[in-house]
Amino acid sequence: MSHFKASRRRFLASASLASASLVLLSAPALAEMLPPSRTAGVPVPSGQIDKAVAALDGIVEDIKARSGVPGLAVAVVQGGETVYAKGFGTRGGDLPVTPDTVFQLASLSKSIGATVVARQVSRDVVSWDSRMQDLLPWFSLSDAAVSERLTIGDLYSHRSGLPDHAGDDLEDLGFGRQTILERLRLQPLSPFRTSYAYTNFGLTAAAEAVADASGMAWSDLAQEAVFQPLGMTNTSARFEDFMARENRATPHARTAEGFAPLYQREPDAQSPAGGISSTANDMTKWMKMVLADGADLIRPEALQPAISPQSFSRRPHSPDERAGFYGYGFGVSTDPSGRVILSHSGAFIMGAATYFALIPSLDVGIVVLSNAAPVGAVESIGASFTDMVQTGAVTRDWFSGYEPMFAGFYTPLGETAGKPFPKAAAAPPPAGYCIGRYSHPYFGTVEVAEDETGGLALLVGPRPEAFQLMPWDGAMMVFDIDTENAPAGSRSAATFSGGPDKAETLEIELFALNGPARFTRR
Repeated sequence: MSHFKASRRRFLASASLASASLVLLSAPALAEMLPPSRTAGVPVPSGQIDKAVAALDGIVEDIKARSGVPGLAVAVVQGGETVYAKGFGTRGGDLPVTPDTVFQLASLSKSIGATVVARQVSRDVVSWDSRMQDLLPWFSLSDAAVSERLTIGDLYSHRSGLPDHAGDDLEDLGFGRQTILERLRLQPLSPFRTSYAYTNFGLTAAAEAVADASGMAWSDLAQEAVFQPLGMTNTSARFEDFMARENRATPHARTAEGFAPLYQREPDAQSPAGGISSTANDMTKWMKMVLADGADLIRPEALQPAISPQSFSRRPHSPDERAGFYGYGFGVSTDPSGRVILSHSGAFIMGAATYFALIPSLDVGIVVLSNAAPVGAVESIGASFTDMVQTGAVTRDWFSGYEPMFAGFYTPLGETAGKPFPKAAAAPPPAGYCIGRYSHPYFGTVEVAEDETGGLALLVGPRPEAFQLMPWDGAMMVFDIDTENAPAGSRSAATFSGGPDKAETLEIELFALNGPARFTRR
């Protein structure tokens, strides 16, 4: 079903118009009957969308060259058809990107996952207002009253009160999904339903609750509910499936010399929020379904809450600034043309950047997938295209606007990052003073032990990762850390304090995303 047909159905229903003759109205005539809230400020003349599609090659090549991104796949749907699907550059080495190259989607997984939930809402398995305590009784937050009221929708719209990116720090250290979700109860909360903080593992908890209510694992549910019915044969919510694809994109991290294949992000712990992989061609099938109001897969009343504003994601800071909103797994905004845009970006610092944008009133959508760390390239391609679709021209240099917004992602963290070791530092304490096991309610137990060189190492995580401790100044040591949430060049302090013979506490600067973590000797 085209989006125009779906829109006509909604209009006729809402207006209670029973005359069958209205079904024969032309599109322009029906547009005249739309309520003010569905009237765009800028008309799109015939042929303008075709011109925007024809300009895409040049747009992509220009931004690819300026950004240095090695590989991109771009696809456009319009009127229920795929009107553009191309690959640019390389997916790894000299291997070319095609529309069937599989990319890690990062946070585009949230929007796709929201349609998995909407399918289960359609099937009456859950509702967006289902309480987490009813579906996943072992999951709770630090406030019992909030836990009592918390719903799937609260977590999918990032309004639970959990801190920004809560749980990502545990994932960086190798902890699995169950442990991370259980430990979210130890996080402080902001005001419930009136604050917004983007939280991968909060959303993952909601998806886990839906999967549990459906009697299957999340990755299996996504396959059964959405991927298989839509024919998305190269799409999966399992990392092992991505790695098994022959035609897959190799992640490229950002370095001073350009992009390089340094890491491979394994996002299974947060699969509903960031672990889906797909192709440009597969994504066209999903975009068509969303634009068709759920088509034959999802009832419109189950999908509409996901693509409607539920939270402020960006509050305006001046009278002329438009606000940003978040639905259930979808970004929802109003373009300068007055048209609603549904969109989402995805990013792995280790080497992925993705973006999609849908314009329901025009039944058009674009997806841009890349194998490079985020620098604003995918958003700029998408914005340039939607700009041309609605105005007939690219009205500004979008890349020069987006690129600075991503610069902060690459600023090394830590008070000592980038600084030379002090020349007049106090001597470190004896090794015996530091060696031992230290515990923290959220991060668990860490161990300080001698390494093979006779120095000290900090062992962290369920499959202990060793960080070399380097003397800095007296009881303060430092270690280098390079994770998805701590970019290359980051350096954390590790400060010992306590008794005269043995340290009783160890304060680690950078494990926690929201401040230093204090461990006590076991």
